[in-house]
Amino acid sequence: MDLIPRGFGFNDFFDTFLPERHVDRPHMKCDIYEKDGEYNLIMDIPGFKKEDVKIESEDGYLTITATKEDISEDSDVNYIRKERHYGTYQRSFYVGEIDPENIDAEFKDGSLIVKFPKEDAKSTKKEIEIKG
Repeated sequence: MDLIPRGFGFNDFFDTFLPERHVDRPHMKCDIYEKDGEYNLIMDIPGFKKEDVKIESEDGYLTITATKEDISEDSDVNYIRKERHYGTYQRSFYVGEIDPENIDAEFKDGSLIVKFPKEDAKSTKKEIEIKG
C-alpha cells in the first residue's frame, strides 16, 4: 500500500495532497505579513457581510468566526444542485498576549484586514540559584 498516489511527480509534492473533490468547502484563506513593526492579516471571506464576521482575542489567540445562515425562502423548491455553503467557519491564530485595544480590523470587498502589534520577544533567560 502506497501513501503517495500513482502518477505522483516531484512537482506534485507541493500541491495539495488530496484531490480537489475532497476540498469543496469554503476556506478562510489568508496572508499574514509583517510591516512597520506590526502584523497584517488579510483573509478572504467572500459572500459574507461585515455583520456576519466576529473577531475575538483570548488567551493569546485571535479567533475569526464567520457565520452564514441558510436563507432558503421557498421550502417547496427541489434543488437540482446546491453548491453554496452555510454555517459557521472559524480560524484561530496564536498572536501572543496583546492588548485587544491595539487590534484594528476593516472589512472591505469580501476581505477582512486585521492589524495588530508585533509582540516583543520577552527574555526567558534567568540564572537559577544552586543551593547547598
